[in-house]
Amino acid sequence: MSNILIVIAIFSALWGVVSAVMIAEALRRRGINVSWIFLRVMILKYAKQYRDVTLKDTGRTGLLFYSYVIAMNIALVTAVAGLILRGS
Repeated sequence: MSNILIVIAIFSALWGVVSAVMIAEALRRRGINVSWIFLRVMILKYAKQYRDVTLKDTGRTGLLFYSYVIAMNIALVTAVAGLILRGS
């Protein structure tokens, strides 16, 4: 069971990375400067900027924001659960 949770965590983390890159690209297309080198460090700032920009433009938060947040939360929860099960 722990191996399944670890695999789910890995796929969720990959989905989060894809979402992060898509958020950065969406911001870049809107004329907001994005540092690709420091994307790992700045992604929380970029996610907030993306949320604010899409909320202002459309009146709703963009789906990429939810995609990133949900993917990373699933990765965190399943990784911790998998490691706990593996240790016991």
